[in-house]
Amino acid sequence: MNNQPTIREIAGAIAARQRFIISSHSRPDGDSIGSQLAMAFALRSLGKQVRVVNADAASGPLMAFTGVSDIEIAQQVDGAFDAAIIMECGDLARTGVAGLERSFVINIDHHPGNTGYGQINWFDPTAAACAEMVYELVKALGVPVSLEIATHIYLGILTDTGSFHYSAISTRTFDICRDMLVAGVDPVLVARNVYDSNNMGRLKLFGAVLNAMQLDPTGRIAIVYVDHEMARAAGGTYEDTEGLVNLPLTVKEIQAVLFFKQVEGDDYRVSLRSKGDVDIGAVAAEFGGGGHKNAAGCTVSGGVDSLQKLFVEKIEREIEKVRM
Repeated sequence: MNNQPTIREIAGAIAARQRFIISSHSRPDGDSIGSQLAMAFALRSLGKQVRVVNADAASGPLMAFTGVSDIEIAQQVDGAFDAAIIMECGDLARTGVAGLERSFVINIDHHPGNTGYGQINWFDPTAAACAEMVYELVKALGVPVSLEIATHIYLGILTDTGSFHYSAISTRTFDICRDMLVAGVDPVLVARNVYDSNNMGRLKLFGAVLNAMQLDPTGRIAIVYVDHEMARAAGGTYEDTEGLVNLPLTVKEIQAVLFFKQVEGDDYRVSLRSKGDVDIGAVAAEFGGGGHKNAAGCTVSGGVDSLQKLFVEKIEREIEKVRM
């Protein structure tokens, strides 16, 4: 993305406005929630009026964090506001919230493929999480990093790096995390809230889905599937599958995971994960999706068997590129 704004220009645009809406992508994850709320707390400390609006509610474990229960769930925003700050969305439609374009839009993203839809477009592909960018902006605004802000920034980094597993991690990542701990963050408590807050339905659903897991002929790709019937039978919900896609990667031989989640009929949400230099983001991009090299997703339609075969072929291609 050309003509990148300076951090001072972004801070100046925020300082000049009073009423804000903050939004992020549908089906928000820990980084989108953490980034939004850290930004909201920072703006409120400056006396700004802030609403956080998402199309979908956060997953159960994230509800333990301050401010999550106050996020508005809506398909459209009404009323007057001066600016919309959009986190982690390649295009505005990715929010699932209509009406955001009525204002001055500040687009903050670290995923490849951003379309530059805002009046200000800040794109940093070197950031391991959007929360790293929020940290820089909070500092540029001259806002002291409170415990609330620090906790949400740490939440964003912890979850979007896959608990510090993914390749986008840098020295900046750990420098910021150090600052968050100095600000009072309890990393053990954050991790427990995110990863150790399961219900029995979630545990049973994990078991059912993993029991049905398949491998490609090479044994390098895990193929995972869930539909509404499986979720109901286990006593869980689709939200309970959050994080499941990462588990097969704990097997040494598995290089990538393909997770099909039925939406309705032949419509599927596909989550992709990989290890090392296997570029799963390139595969998602071929199907109109996006994400990072090691974590990406897309939405597809068609027969699930033929779709899985097609995805496996494309993932095998990316694995072979690494082996060359």
